[in-house]
Amino acid sequence: QVQLVESGGGSVQPGGSLRVSCAASGSILSINDMYWYRQASGNQRELVARISRGDSTNYADSVKGRFTVSRDNAKNTVYLQMNSLKPEDTAVYYCKAEIVDSRWGKTWDIWGQGTLVTVSS
Repeated sequence: QVQLVESGGGSVQPGGSLRVSCAASGSILSINDMYWYRQASGNQRELVARISRGDSTNYADSVKGRFTVSRDNAKNTVYLQMNSLKPEDTAVYYCKAEIVDSRWGKTWDIWGQGTLVTVSS
């Protein structure tokens, strides 16, 4: 069984920084694209950033220049470095990964449980 576990959420003042991490574990053959989404209270879940296995990245316009997504393939982990945080960045942040399992060779979209980021003075 494959799972994603996020960590690093918390509270920060506007203008501050925070890094969230997401580690995959289980019967993993390889991981293709990895994603960060967020969902603010009362809103739909939105894509924040994407990183390919070869480190190609895409960002939502709202976070460009402030957020950086990276990954460590040896650790099956994806990171989201968030700088210059704003109150509107407050949300539950979820990671998602396209994981090829080692048992069946199938590709699954696996979601993490989410981690809360609160930006407030």
